[in-house]
Amino acid sequence: MTRQDTVPAGPAVRLDAWSPLDYDLLRAANVPAMTVHLGGPETPARLADRHRRYTAMSAGRPEAGRMYRILLPPGDVPVGTVGFWELTWDGEPVYETGWSVLPPYQGRGVATAATLALIDRIRAVRTEQSPRHLHAFPSVENAASNGVCRRAGFTLRGVRLFEYPPGHLARSHDWRFDLTPAPNGQARDGQAPDGQAPDVRAPDGRAQDGQDPDRQDPGDDRAPAPPK
Repeated sequence: MTRQDTVPAGPAVRLDAWSPLDYDLLRAANVPAMTVHLGGPETPARLADRHRRYTAMSAGRPEAGRMYRILLPPGDVPVGTVGFWELTWDGEPVYETGWSVLPPYQGRGVATAATLALIDRIRAVRTEQSPRHLHAFPSVENAASNGVCRRAGFTLRGVRLFEYPPGHLARSHDWRFDLTPAPNGQARDGQAPDGQAPDVRAPDGRAQDGQDPDRQDPGDDRAPAPPK
């Protein structure tokens, strides 16, 4: 792990690459209230295995994926996790992302800020051979995480069956973000030219999933485990 893995993430949050000292952060998020949309808490053995995989990612190729702890000033308090990893989706290589924010720090836009910081990090390390698109697959019932995707500028591509946890097919929204530079300042995917996130609404004008489009995101999703 090098200094380049400590990522400035704007005025609100900072991202640090996962380290062997971060197990307590995973354990704090492994509670029923934080895993409603993810099949419930993991066993201690599965959580320890997840921690090992997260730590190993910090020693691998930066463009292959990273997990980060989210730090909130003042004091760089660890408040959650965010990361990305490689995935094959619809026969093509893509990146997937996921995040988690601890309950005391939800409702402050932390998940959205961390996701935007992560996008900057991926763009800085990806190569010509890297995937072009970053996907997120929140449950259709997870209004908070769908709101994060909307505000971060992802495009909603529809409802898909997504396997998570393994063996369980769930109805999820497929959100996509184009990581390539847009020509002539034009928008990519759902991102407006001025960087503002689009307002994703149902055909009748209501917010998707009944979510108030101006509501602050609780960010109560836990990142799926990256593949072995």
